[in-house]
Amino acid sequence: MKTFNELKLAKELIKFPSITPVDAGVMKFLEKKLKKLGFKTKILEFKEKSFRPVKNLYARLGTEGPNFCYAGHLDVVPPGNIKDWTINPFKPSVKKSHLIGRGANDMKSSIAAFVSAVSTFLKKNKKFNGSISLLITGDEEGDAVNGTKKVVEYLKNKKEKINFCLVGEPTNPNKLGEMIKIGRRGSLTGKLTIFGLQGHVAYPHRANNPSTIIIKVLKEFKDIKFDKGTKDFQPTNLEVTKINIDNTADNVIPATADATFNIRFNNKHSSKSLIKKLNKILVKINKKNKSKFKINYRVSGEAFLTRPNKTTFMIKNIIEKVTNVKTKLSTTGGTSDLRFIKKISPGLEFGLVGKTMHKVDEAVSIKDLRNLTKIYSKILEGYFL
Repeated sequence: MKTFNELKLAKELIKFPSITPVDAGVMKFLEKKLKKLGFKTKILEFKEKSFRPVKNLYARLGTEGPNFCYAGHLDVVPPGNIKDWTINPFKPSVKKSHLIGRGANDMKSSIAAFVSAVSTFLKKNKKFNGSISLLITGDEEGDAVNGTKKVVEYLKNKKEKINFCLVGEPTNPNKLGEMIKIGRRGSLTGKLTIFGLQGHVAYPHRANNPSTIIIKVLKEFKDIKFDKGTKDFQPTNLEVTKINIDNTADNVIPATADATFNIRFNNKHSSKSLIKKLNKILVKINKKNKSKFKINYRVSGEAFLTRPNKTTFMIKNIIEKVTNVKTKLSTTGGTSDLRFIKKISPGLEFGLVGKTMHKVDEAVSIKDLRNLTKIYSKILEGYFL
């Protein structure tokens, strides 16, 4: 049985410039590697109007017993100004005991670590009771429309059962072993337009300034005391991310004003309950100011929490033994694809240290990469043996 070295495989994956949602051949490359280990594979390409098509990969070894799934993504964010990098971001290099390259941290190295761990596990255990699968998308860093969300629907339709899912996102703030993610806050984005009445600034009584109205709306939004947080989650928080008034003249009261905001919410709320609360404020203020509004909402995911079970604690114990670090169960951070996978399987997230993700000279410690491979290998042993 062939075994894969995690560092070599990570370098090979990073060489593909798979800037979301471009595949650049990386999915086919990983598929070939998994076939060598005996996996049955399927590349799933999904298309939806107004969104670019995305290639995803589902691979499974074995058909009987519990199915342990690893989920991750091979797409990466753009490198930014390449001149700011000390290396070409798609020509990975090892410097000062760190592997540098776009995707080294988020999250090609984690995928390499899991594939390496699987190869080691299979070499030692040619027969085991169960199945190992990988759900790999090319759409996590982008719109997340034709990626994991669609793969989950495909698996549901195929009646493919996953018993537990490990998502390999970089979960640790500073050092390997600090944090497992067992849930995530929901994310709701609102794009608001206020329609006033254009006019001359010297005659405000003949106009209706939408900028005044949008400031009132945003202040009332920001003043909402959503909650104080819970035992598992941070307090719900709203942030205004854009305010725009498209006006080329300084002596004209504009006709419209736009703003965008995002709410990260805990499991005391749903997107529907938040939208209802916000719309009530919008109707009240616009009625009082004799203006109109338009708002579009986009829900990236609802808040969720996976109640820890014996697999969660088994993984926690392994991480603590390998890293000698006390591991916290957390729900902090942004969204992840576990928000889709939770519909068909319990799961958690554990991967590398996230300090350099999306940054120039994105890097992973070689020691951390080796230890992550060891952790993943021991998790497979703990789950199946």
